[in-house]
Amino acid sequence: MRPAATKMASVLDGQLWKQMMVSGAKALELKKHDVDALNVFPVPDGDTGTNMFLTIQSAARDAEKISSQSIGEVAAAASMGSLMGARGNSGVILSQLLRGIAKGLEGLQTANSLQVAQALQAGVDTAYKAVMKPVEGTILTVSKETARAALAAAKSGGSLLETLQEAQEKGFKSLAKTPDMLPVLKQAGVVDAGGQGFLVILGGWISALTGETLTSDTISDGESSPEQHIHKSVELKQEEFLQVESLDYPYCTEFLVKGTDLRVEQMKQDLLDRGDCLLVVGTPEVVKIHVHVKNPGKILDYAIQWGSLHEVQIHNMLEQNENMAHAMKEKTSENPSQPLKEFGVVAVAMGQGIADVFISLGADEVVFGGQTMNPSTEDLAAAVRKVPAKQVFILPNNGNIVMAARQVKDVVSERQVHVIPSKSIPQGISALLSFNSEGDAEGNIQTMERGLSGVCSGEVTYAVRDSQYGDLTISDGDLLGLVEDVIVTTGKSLHEVAQSTLDKMEWKTHDLVTIFYGEDTKLEEVERLQDWLREENPSVEVEVHPGRQPLYYYIFGVE
Repeated sequence: MRPAATKMASVLDGQLWKQMMVSGAKALELKKHDVDALNVFPVPDGDTGTNMFLTIQSAARDAEKISSQSIGEVAAAASMGSLMGARGNSGVILSQLLRGIAKGLEGLQTANSLQVAQALQAGVDTAYKAVMKPVEGTILTVSKETARAALAAAKSGGSLLETLQEAQEKGFKSLAKTPDMLPVLKQAGVVDAGGQGFLVILGGWISALTGETLTSDTISDGESSPEQHIHKSVELKQEEFLQVESLDYPYCTEFLVKGTDLRVEQMKQDLLDRGDCLLVVGTPEVVKIHVHVKNPGKILDYAIQWGSLHEVQIHNMLEQNENMAHAMKEKTSENPSQPLKEFGVVAVAMGQGIADVFISLGADEVVFGGQTMNPSTEDLAAAVRKVPAKQVFILPNNGNIVMAARQVKDVVSERQVHVIPSKSIPQGISALLSFNSEGDAEGNIQTMERGLSGVCSGEVTYAVRDSQYGDLTISDGDLLGLVEDVIVTTGKSLHEVAQSTLDKMEWKTHDLVTIFYGEDTKLEEVERLQDWLREENPSVEVEVHPGRQPLYYYIFGVE
């Protein structure tokens, strides 16, 4: 049991809730990479912590804009901010928790410990209702047990601080049990990432109440956190955190290092604290580094100690964002009186080549995103608003984006929004090919959703850690083949893993194989795979497109 809390604020008002939201966001900013590392698959798309951080950060920023001291009004603003900023399934569930909390605090000027506990319970109820098939052993379970403990503590006369501390303690116990509820967590040797992220935020709320300086070391991880942590000591500076609208690491820096005895893991650890979105992969002879930094020169100076530098690319993302914003402004200013057509389509794509395909097939707007870069509800809503149509279909094309897409209906009132739950790029393309601009909405929904079931999706990527998945023993850096998001094969040769993945998809019994090759896939590898397909079964049509997607060497569609 933790020591009794010092009696501090007896009630929660709007000002204190703002501080708690900021503190919760800062706590997760410090721990987001630890939460990302809890991904059950060893593939390079662990982004739960990042998605939840961007969601809570958006909530905190909107809360800060409210001058009222009313807890109800500030909570409502935070809820709307989280709704607009929600990214990924974990971010959407977090936004629903905050939405329910706001409902529980609606109309209140201040809230005592019991009212706060009841609001937490309202948040859990709202989150469960928002998920079509709630799964225990996830953030839902952890938040449910947390709310129950909060209610019990508050009803026993606990102060606001004591109530949240008891809730967190119970939450960590619940988190530790998540591997027993979900076999996939036990097999991967991790606890639920969403649950961990929620408890990190709760820890930030507690720090705001105690006035404790927020650092990586002072944020409680419970007994079930990863053994290795990123240790930083960053004091919470509320104004600086919320008012900076520019990117902290504006230069996207990417290059190859060639040498002998290159130590990938050591390079990764050395660069861990020097930027964001770090990717270090390769062999003892060639290592690829991708990182967002403040000063690219320092990264290059470090890397050149290991060997020679090749294919150095540095992009100013601030300039790219400004250019994109300017282009969007010009686009929306064109033909302002353009009449609305009946239907339009918004698609999500994870590479320029894939985006080009969607545009060629009739999509009106493409939102860039996918693995590791889930677009927010606000991003999708902005795209919907740009489509000159009365009704807009959204193709999320990723299972982790579907929930955020469904929330667009809650924030866009000037368009009728329909979400076709495509969970892969091939599914999205199949659905779009089924779209009939001359048909009606219900008919299109039915035919597009039928189109999803007519295609099998596969991918080839790489492992980011050692792991055991079913009967497969996976080593860091191994190539992985996935079919419908399930790892089915692994190996060292890209060609062999691609062949094995396609065989698992039973491609020879179908009519068409579509291949999108990634930005890191060599053309000779693509041609070699094409030749093999034609030799094995020349009757199957093969389409090849430069998808230019990151992280995934191939995306396959078989139908």
